[in-house]
Amino acid sequence: RPEKGEKMADGPGICQRIVQVVFEYDTPRIVHIKNKKVGLINRVIQLGIIGYVIGWVFVYKKGYQDFGDIVSSVSTKLKGVAYPNRSDIDPALNRVWDIAGLVVPPQQRDGFFIMTNMIITPDQSQGTCAEAPWAGGNLTCTDTDTSNCPAGQIELTGNGMFTGKCASFDNETQTCEIQGWCPVEQQDNPPSPGVLEDAKEFTVLLKNTISFPLFNFTKRNILDEYDPDYLKNCRFNNSDPVDKYCPIIKLDTMVKEANQNFTKLAEQGGIIGISITWDCNLDYSSSHCLPKYSFSRLDKADSKVSPGYNFRYARYYKQNNIDYRTLIKAYGIRFDVVVSGRAGKFNIIPTTMNIGSGLALLGVATILCDIVVLYVLKKKYFYQEKKYMMVDDDDDLRGYGRLDSSTTTK
Repeated sequence: RPEKGEKMADGPGICQRIVQVVFEYDTPRIVHIKNKKVGLINRVIQLGIIGYVIGWVFVYKKGYQDFGDIVSSVSTKLKGVAYPNRSDIDPALNRVWDIAGLVVPPQQRDGFFIMTNMIITPDQSQGTCAEAPWAGGNLTCTDTDTSNCPAGQIELTGNGMFTGKCASFDNETQTCEIQGWCPVEQQDNPPSPGVLEDAKEFTVLLKNTISFPLFNFTKRNILDEYDPDYLKNCRFNNSDPVDKYCPIIKLDTMVKEANQNFTKLAEQGGIIGISITWDCNLDYSSSHCLPKYSFSRLDKADSKVSPGYNFRYARYYKQNNIDYRTLIKAYGIRFDVVVSGRAGKFNIIPTTMNIGSGLALLGVATILCDIVVLYVLKKKYFYQEKKYMMVDDDDDLRGYGRLDSSTTTK
């Protein structure tokens, strides 16, 4: 602490220091460093950035193009006839089956279903009968014990409403009597192998129309240059350079392309995905914009609980003023069609933006080399002195074109 009457040492106050910090200005200083190691690092990083911009951004990612999303529609048409001709199935199933009876529903959005196996329960009518023992819960009973069959109760997984009585399902089994569509299904598991295993020879015509609204571009997978005779007889073959674009595909071919076995799949059913991919470069002719087909199984093939794909539907009719129906539990393959893709075309805006981004990335080389020079090399303190220079506005300016006031002639 200074003695009384003694002045404090001269120096800037707090406010003055704050003003200096706020209003100071940094400007880059160019220092040419003749060091082979640093020069090599700089060139290697620059070449890496240039290679990234040219190879990845412009060549692989086509950074010079503008891209548009796809809009698509799909319709399907199946053809085929099958005749089981087997002695180990219900005689009612030994008949000629065509597309009208096997494709349920006849049309659906972006896909189709083909029935390959079934359990048919004909001539059902409203009445009373024994419930199926596998319908759910404990359904066993005797003529003297119907405690499992409370009258008026409905088993949600069953086929009707309990009457409170016991009835014979077969010669060995008694179950609760129900009121509903009778008789109920007489078997729980479908025939093995599938009744319509021959459906693998059926064909489907995939009609896919796509457009890229951004470029006002539209095209079909049925190419305009196709000869009508070729289109009638061609079959999709992924390994053939011409037939891999054929829109007519055998069901067995699609299943095999998905690495599945049609015989096994036809028994319990399943879901196969059909992927149509359009990757179009519109800087070239439209003839280069072609679809690519791929196939995969979408459901879990080795599921132990509720495997495959099945559902029930009924066909109703009336005879002698009595309502009847034929109940069909259909097992089969559902084919889901998924269309994806994009189109690209040259545009100056993304081109200039990516070039600018590439030039900006070149600054990374300078930053990394500065780190090496200023903090890694042995002469780092020497380079720091050359790199940074502090200039005060009050520094002596003599020798820079301005004379000190004390040397001015009076």
